[in-house]
Amino acid sequence: MGPENEVVYIVDDDAKVRDALSSLLRANGKVVRLFASGTEFVTFERKDTAACLVLDLTMPGMNGLEVQRVISAQISIPIIFITGRGDIPATVKAMKGGAVDFLTKPVDETVLLAAVENALEKDRVARLEALGHADLLARYRSLTPREQEVLPLLVSGLLNKQAAFELGITEYTVQIHRGHIMRKMKADSFATLVKLATRLKLEQSRLPGKE
Repeated sequence: MGPENEVVYIVDDDAKVRDALSSLLRANGKVVRLFASGTEFVTFERKDTAACLVLDLTMPGMNGLEVQRVISAQISIPIIFITGRGDIPATVKAMKGGAVDFLTKPVDETVLLAAVENALEKDRVARLEALGHADLLARYRSLTPREQEVLPLLVSGLLNKQAAFELGITEYTVQIHRGHIMRKMKADSFATLVKLATRLKLEQSRLPGKE
């Protein structure tokens, strides 16, 4: 999906603020969705696309920090907090919760646009990384249970005969497994296989195999 599918969500109980932010962002080519309350946003079914959230800190009902806590348990989305008050403790909580920026009203247009672009870029990168990891995990899970046993032994530096001894199988069998592993993991070299295994953290934990 390209930038034309990206969405900036704005959650603010002040209609004038919503309209002003929306007009600014739309004038700069952004697709915008508006919400008058935190509850309205957390119950909305969001698009599966890169996005960011411009979120008012102080709202009646569910405030910004509560919205942040609820959605962080569901999805990962960069949050830009806006507030009319300079609340240091709330700022600290927001940043610890993963907020990418914290702006005070009236929001400077240039600062907001830069913050939104930065947040969208963070989400683009995160989504690409998530897709890449999902693909890598799918490759790993395509391995047989025995191949999943052989892989961490090989990438830990054991020779084929040493891995064979550890598993109680022949060296030739390990060689066969190694070829299958290279093909299924789409590794064009052993060095690449080591890098892929490192990304999967096979040296730290055993991933679940096929059902």
